[in-house]
Amino acid sequence: MRPTAKFSISFGLVTIPVAAYNATDSSTSVSFVRIHTADGGRVRNQPVCSLEDVEISPDEIGRGYKPDDRDTVVPLSDDDLDALPLPTAKTLTILAFVAGGDIDPLQMGKGYYLGIDSPAAAKPYVLLREAMERHQRVGLGKIALHGRETLAMIRPMEGALVMQVLLWPHQIRPMDGVLPERQPEVAPAEVAAAETLMDSFGELSEDDVHDHYREALEEIVAAKLAHREPEFPAGEEQPAGQVMDLMAALQDSVRAAKKSRGEDEGTEGAPGGGGSGRGTKKSTAKKTAAKKSTATNTAAKTAAKTAAKKTSAKKTAAAKKTAGRGGRRAG
Repeated sequence: MRPTAKFSISFGLVTIPVAAYNATDSSTSVSFVRIHTADGGRVRNQPVCSLEDVEISPDEIGRGYKPDDRDTVVPLSDDDLDALPLPTAKTLTILAFVAGGDIDPLQMGKGYYLGIDSPAAAKPYVLLREAMERHQRVGLGKIALHGRETLAMIRPMEGALVMQVLLWPHQIRPMDGVLPERQPEVAPAEVAAAETLMDSFGELSEDDVHDHYREALEEIVAAKLAHREPEFPAGEEQPAGQVMDLMAALQDSVRAAKKSRGEDEGTEGAPGGGGSGRGTKKSTAKKTAAKKSTATNTAAKTAAKTAAKKTSAKKTAAAKKTAGRGGRRAG
């Protein structure tokens, strides 16, 4: 891998030269090209000068900045950008260490692996990584990348340091008009049912994180090239439509999740105490009553046998006494 940038991490008076490597690969995602529907020709974006209306070669393209209060575009050269008095142009200065949960996920941008850029950087690199791991904190700072300054988060991951580019707070739009004007009320039983459904999902599998869309698209392309119909594996049709009974939908979802994992639907009651849960409870109650009845009958039989033995013993003792008295009288 080739580094996309090189800079230093400033950790107090400790300086760590690092090289940044792209952590993600967007080239593997599905992408389309624009075509002319009449003949299939490629439609390309040609760089054209707005004043001369002629195509411009790449070596004639530079950078300019348009102020908000003006219509004029000011040309900027590489020398102009290099002369910016920004310490972040060469150094990522850590400003604070915070808990990772304090970072709004909406601010998360592109990720980079950070590797050491000199042998002398190895020890302070490991020191910073282990300190953040033990302290359970991430570092926040600022760095200038690709011609612009940005917030950045540094965190340890699998023995390395990773940098995540963050959006500025003003780049996060407010949620005006997103939430409904009137919040619906949710019953505690419905929340409990939703939690039961969440627990029934289980862990992610390799198939869950596989790009099936890309495979299906490639099958369509291959079929078109071979002048045949695409072949797709048969899958279960997902239910669609508006949910009218929320509790029933939650209960059905739990049963479907258990069925997909091969679990017995009758092992537990459905969330909210409805449906199959009642049948399970009735079956269990019948079994318990049968066991109690059997135990009662057994106890009754045992008591009867014990009473019979006691009666027989009393009769034997009485007979012996009677026989003894008769013997004494005869003598």
